[in-house]
Amino acid sequence: MRIVLAGEGAIARKHATALGRIEGVEIVSVAGGDAENTAGFASEFEIPHWSLDLAECLDRDGVEAAVLTTPTQLHASQAIQVLEAGKHVLVEIPMSDSLADAQALVKAQEKSGRTAMVCHTRRFNPSHQWIHQRVQSGELQLQHLVVNTFFFRRENKNALGQPRSWTDHLLWHHSCHTVDLFQYQTGVPTVSAWAQQGPIHPELGISMDMSIGLRSESDQLCTLSLSFNNEGPLGTFFRYICDNGTYVARYDELVDGVDQPVDLSGAVVGPDGNDLTDGIEIQDREFFSAIAEGREPNASVAQCLPVMVSIDEMERGLNQVGVST
Repeated sequence: MRIVLAGEGAIARKHATALGRIEGVEIVSVAGGDAENTAGFASEFEIPHWSLDLAECLDRDGVEAAVLTTPTQLHASQAIQVLEAGKHVLVEIPMSDSLADAQALVKAQEKSGRTAMVCHTRRFNPSHQWIHQRVQSGELQLQHLVVNTFFFRRENKNALGQPRSWTDHLLWHHSCHTVDLFQYQTGVPTVSAWAQQGPIHPELGISMDMSIGLRSESDQLCTLSLSFNNEGPLGTFFRYICDNGTYVARYDELVDGVDQPVDLSGAVVGPDGNDLTDGIEIQDREFFSAIAEGREPNASVAQCLPVMVSIDEMERGLNQVGVST
């Protein structure tokens, strides 16, 4: 399958590496935002064509799909553009930065009949898959998911330390991972979602610290703390407090409540029978498998719309608090 990769930043590099390990997939064009960076990216990953115009890239001979790793505010409009061009689309989270745009994207997918999936990578990390399989089998019952998302980003830079052309957001971007994971692991709707935020940064215009609480239809809880002010350790750490054990997920690794490693062998197996260990690769493989099999992918835009509903609810709550004070 000939595909377009849109974006030339830190997450685009991870996708390009993962896609290079998936048989039958070829990146034939990269659509970027900066000419020098895009040209360098294309050269590094041996991609034969690049452009600053996504439409030009989509028009390349034989292109069937696009993977979007562009700035958040472009996600919904570009995903709709890809679908209207008759191509399948995998879009990085969040699928949009508003509920209205997310709803428009879901409608565009339904109209096009093409596959549209969101990069909710936590669904695919072997660590979270190990938990998911045991929740599904009844071996574990989740009681409380406690999550820390900590970064040190007081300047507008990406994970590579490079200046960003857009501003990141704790609620619409980083909480999105956990809100989706909580709904995925509980398997029931989230019926209550609230958020509190700290002071707004005078230059970035965003809150640098946030607390979020969720409750499922089955009364399971999620407590999420987020910060751009933390000097270490960095990243996101998920503590699953269950009826039959406690587990801590650190990306593709899992330990129990006393920090002993959990054997993840067999959690996710590739087509060659060997274990897959990279969550982004597993996620990207799901996208192409769903296209080939003509089925809805795990983390389709329709499945992920309730996440946008919860985040919109939290944003409206924050705005009401802001008005009252």
